[in-house]
Amino acid sequence: MQNATATVFNVQRFTVHDGPGIRTEFFLKGCTLRCKWCGNPESYIKKPQVGIFSNKCLGLEICGDCVQACPEGDEEMFVITDSKIIGIDRDKCTNCTKCYDACPSDAMKLWGQETTVEEAMEIIRRDKKFYEENNGGVTISGGEALLHPDFITEVFTQCREEQIHTCVETALHVNERVLDQVLPVTDMLITDIKHYDSEIHKQHVGVGNEKLLENMKKVAASGIPMIVRIPIIPGFNDDKKVISEIGDFIVEELGDSVVQMQLLRFRPLGQEKYEALNMPYVMEITKERSDFEQEIKGYAELLRNKGINAYAGATQKIEM
Repeated sequence: MQNATATVFNVQRFTVHDGPGIRTEFFLKGCTLRCKWCGNPESYIKKPQVGIFSNKCLGLEICGDCVQACPEGDEEMFVITDSKIIGIDRDKCTNCTKCYDACPSDAMKLWGQETTVEEAMEIIRRDKKFYEENNGGVTISGGEALLHPDFITEVFTQCREEQIHTCVETALHVNERVLDQVLPVTDMLITDIKHYDSEIHKQHVGVGNEKLLENMKKVAASGIPMIVRIPIIPGFNDDKKVISEIGDFIVEELGDSVVQMQLLRFRPLGQEKYEALNMPYVMEITKERSDFEQEIKGYAELLRNKGINAYAGATQKIEM
């Protein structure tokens, strides 16, 4: 576990939505789920990836530096239209990122940088005074953060030694031994329940929900407080019966461990990133519904009537 690293694709400082107080949040690459509505396709694989924004490409007639820098040295590695690079052959690409290094026009964006524990701690310590003033701390998210248990364990261990609050955001699609490793240095956990019916869950997420629900019960038994979210997706779980079933599971299996439930409205985000990675965007875009916000508030009220501290959105202060 010494000298663990993780591929970080984003760092947000002074964030207030993923845990109590002001926080520094790291987003790690790699995920075993394939949610149809995911807004972060760049998080899917663990390795760094180059995305192509063709509108910024200068064209091969003027430039071509990316082709020359590619170890393959072959235009066939790239998808080209009207002399402009519009994509990469992902089956051939080794993610060496040399094309990104050579691009002079910002037509290529690099998602993911190998980060050491000490590099992460240097970032965390910059904001330590804000954590102390606002009961904040550090959140590690994904992708699926728990695909990097050694990195999280080392970072959280050092945070604990420096009295910095720790929080992990995870879908919990991991083996129990990962939880056994990470939970002892974790102060809070954020997770979500997308649907209670496992077969419907599998159709839209790629896996059933049995492992996720069992791991939630394990976290609850550990005594670690949880924030549980429900992403409200049109045509998938925007149904009182679905929300009620999730609420019953919370009450019967997780009890007081859930300090807050957040019902999050689906927004069609990240389409340009799918295009940059040559990936299809499979989520059907529905028209904006004027009653959607009110509907979500109704679901939150339904859950509060079951005794759950539930809210529409993620802006409600989290009580420690």
